[in-house]
This record gives sequence, structure tokens and C-alpha cells, in this order.
Amino acid sequence: MKQVFNDCQDKMKKSVDSMLHEFGQLKAGRANPAILDKITVEYYGTATPIPQIGSVSVPEARTLVIQPWDASILGDIEKAILKADIGINPTNDGKVIRLIFPSLTEERRKDLAKEIHKISENAKVAIRNIRRDGMDKYKDMKKKSEITEDDLKACEKDMQDLTDKFIKEIDTHTQAKEKEIMTV
Repeated sequence: MKQVFNDCQDKMKKSVDSMLHEFGQLKAGRANPAILDKITVEYYGTATPIPQIGSVSVPEARTLVIQPWDASILGDIEKAILKADIGINPTNDGKVIRLIFPSLTEERRKDLAKEIHKISENAKVAIRNIRRDGMDKYKDMKKKSEITEDDLKACEKDMQDLTDKFIKEIDTHTQAKEKEIMTV
């Protein structure tokens, strides 16, 4: 009984973490190194993420600087960023690559807000699916006479409380991210 609850709690936590990771990858007018996590560069025959082949720093709010440990791959990094189509043109000075994030237009802010709501709604759906799976396991346990009717009711209440807690957490993170987008 407790194991089902703990499993569901872990899965719900992972859903919230996944949503926060997706929020981090949104281009919000300020420099965020997470935008480079999925961009890979061919390095010694292996597709390697940019943060693993050099240091990535944020010297100013809207500037990202990539300094590779091997200067010979500057051109490859530049091409990979252009190919990834993140909407930012890299500038290469022979030692580092700079990405300068443009300020957001009102239209782009609204688009980002819609994207934030879409990501958050997907996270809520995932939470509800986890709740449903947990409830199904409890009902199976009841059918097999492993728990009583009262236990089932208590488990369903606990599961609903857990779900409500995570939905509220998602809403809180969503509002904070939306506020960040609208005030950048």
C-alpha cells in the first residue's frame, strides 16, 4: 500500500522536474545555458553536447559565452548552433563564441506564455495519469482482498491529496515563469 503511494509520489516529482527542465530551455530574452544542452557537436567522432566540450558562462543578463577547451572546434560549434535554429546568431572572435539574446517583443512574450501553459498542462495530465494508475493498483489490491474497503477509501483520499499538492506546485511554478517572461 505504502509502496504504491511512494512510487506515485516519485513519478509525480519527476513530472514536475521535467516541466521545470522544459521551462529552463525556453528562450526568455535572458541568457540561459540550458538552451545549449540539446545541441551537439561532432567531436572526435562522437556527438557531444556543447557544455561538455567547453565552459559556458553568462557574463551579462543577455549574453552567453562559450569557450571550448579545444579552439580548433570553434567553427563546428558555430555551425551546430546555426543548424539547431535557436533563433540566435553566434559571433565567433577566434577564442570564444558569443550568443546575444535579443529583447523580447510583446508578441513573443505572449507566445512564450502560451508555450509555458502548454508545458504546464502536459505536466498536469501526467500527474493525473499517475494518480489514475495508482488508484487502479489500489482497486486491484481491494479485488484481491489485500486491503479493506476502508483502506481503499483512505488510499484514494491520500492519492487525491498528493495529486492536489503537485498540481498546486505546477501552478506556482507556471505563474512564476510567466511573471518572469512578462517582466524581462
